[in-house]
Amino acid sequence: MWDFLLNKIKLTIMKKVLTIVILPILILGLLYLIIASVMKPVNFQKEQKQREAVGIERLKDIRTLQVAYKSTYDRFAPSIDTLKDFYHNGTITVIKQIGSMDDSAAVAHTEAIKKRNPRITSEQLQEMYDNGDKQLVFRIETDIPVKDTLFNDRPGFCIDSLAFIPFSGDSIIMQSVISKVSGVDVPLFEACMPYKSLLKGMDNQLRINLDADRKDIDKYPGLMVGSITSPNNNAGNWE
Repeated sequence: MWDFLLNKIKLTIMKKVLTIVILPILILGLLYLIIASVMKPVNFQKEQKQREAVGIERLKDIRTLQVAYKSTYDRFAPSIDTLKDFYHNGTITVIKQIGSMDDSAAVAHTEAIKKRNPRITSEQLQEMYDNGDKQLVFRIETDIPVKDTLFNDRPGFCIDSLAFIPFSGDSIIMQSVISKVSGVDVPLFEACMPYKSLLKGMDNQLRINLDADRKDIDKYPGLMVGSITSPNNNAGNWE
């Protein structure tokens, strides 16, 4: 009989422990799993946007250098290494316009001076302008090192990082071509960061789903600036 009573007491205690301790723990654990499941895509999207912001800035830097390179060579650079060399050793022609071509009196006055002195230089015209002859129309072209011109407002800018996709270290995919557009040779370029690299280390299944969603709407699964197949004025696919 004592054994029966002891077993009944033990059973009662176990039921109370199950009700008071274990059951609440199981409920809390279940709630945690539900919340974690709901928050997983939310947190994924949040980190995706943070990483995209860094990637977009780098692609904009590539575009800035490519546009400057094209202004000098009439074509886009074929590789990141070419852009890096251009940054370190290239120059950009800066044009300073004095006066307006719409000012017919100033244009006629300038032409008369050039007719009297066909060898007059823009620098000499600048000197005349500085000395008081404001009825002049001319321009001065100056070559300025790229390194002293671009990204001066970015203290943390690092040209050596230009080739790599943030958060992964994978190489940015870049191409440039000369393509026929309406019968005219047009320089084109594109630079790409696939999500597979940009979102490396994040939830792989959610990243795969994101890629699939992008492909379903015929969009590049990642970040891209410019296009070698569809001229878009060097726009980014985030714009």
